[in-house]
Amino acid sequence: MAFISQDLFPNTLSFIVFVSYIALFVNQGILVTASKDEKNNYSYNTTTVIILTEFFKCFAFVLMYLKNNGSREFLNELKNNGQALLLYFVPAVLYSVYNNLSFINLSYYDPTTYFLLLQFKTVLTGIVFQILFSKKLSKLQWFSLILLTFGCILKEVRHSYKSSLNPELMTNFRLFDYHFILILIQVFTSVFASVYNEYLIKGCDAHFMIQNIFMYFDSIVSNCVVLLYRGELFTAFTLVNLKSVCQPTVLGIIANGTCIGICISFFLRYLNNILKSFASATELMFTAILAWIIFGIPVDFYTFAAIFVVTCAIMIYSRNPVVNLSKQDQEMFDKLKEKSKNFEKIATDV
Repeated sequence: MAFISQDLFPNTLSFIVFVSYIALFVNQGILVTASKDEKNNYSYNTTTVIILTEFFKCFAFVLMYLKNNGSREFLNELKNNGQALLLYFVPAVLYSVYNNLSFINLSYYDPTTYFLLLQFKTVLTGIVFQILFSKKLSKLQWFSLILLTFGCILKEVRHSYKSSLNPELMTNFRLFDYHFILILIQVFTSVFASVYNEYLIKGCDAHFMIQNIFMYFDSIVSNCVVLLYRGELFTAFTLVNLKSVCQPTVLGIIANGTCIGICISFFLRYLNNILKSFASATELMFTAILAWIIFGIPVDFYTFAAIFVVTCAIMIYSRNPVVNLSKQDQEMFDKLKEKSKNFEKIATDV
């Protein structure tokens, strides 16, 4: 029996999507950190960057759809799937909150700590996944998820110990406790948005590309509402703000963010949110190493211990992964499986 189940990556494309997801998110954390100035602030409007990124995601999916379909089919799809457009406002609004909080939280936490704190979403993902998809996770799958969460908490042991010994640090912790609340909000919005998005992608009858167009169009609208609330809707795209965006690092954030949006869509179609949690945890190893090399952010014993525990959790999960295909992919998989059985039967008879 192979150590890693074949169900983990059904085909080569799913493995490529998995690796790309990790690489793109690690790169995004490094780019966002590099875009901060000496005072740990951003010299550009972060919501403007997010809206531009969402626009390019939407534009990319429009091009991908039109590559294989005509403009008339495109208009018919938009016309016949109005309900899907409304449904996608739920994950779009949640993702909008998540994206804006990512800039705020990365300005306070170093990249490794930021990604580790986000891993609290692991167990919550398992719970929401079971509810929406009516799939009961096995004991081994739950054990690997809990072990993964423990590995993420392990990183904070040293900081908690220092706070308990130093009253001044405890005061500072209480003073900046709202950052932890923001992290929790980011975790909840991330989980519900991602699992519900997977639910729509695998259950909606609309074309896959059309679903993503709806998703990012709704996201643009949601972010414009954020700008309106902040009183920045009419100033976000002034010449000064656009000029501040035209920096190599910021343009890199937009380009990388666009690729992330495309990658996530394919990840949720061909894989699932449970594996996505493990992919996010894998980012920790690479983020810690790169943050140390590029920014000189120290990596202590607890970080190495956390990386070891996370690796063990991934290896355990790889023995018994969750399988959650879309209706179309499940039908195709069943047909291929049936053909494979028939081929084996013929080969045996011969």
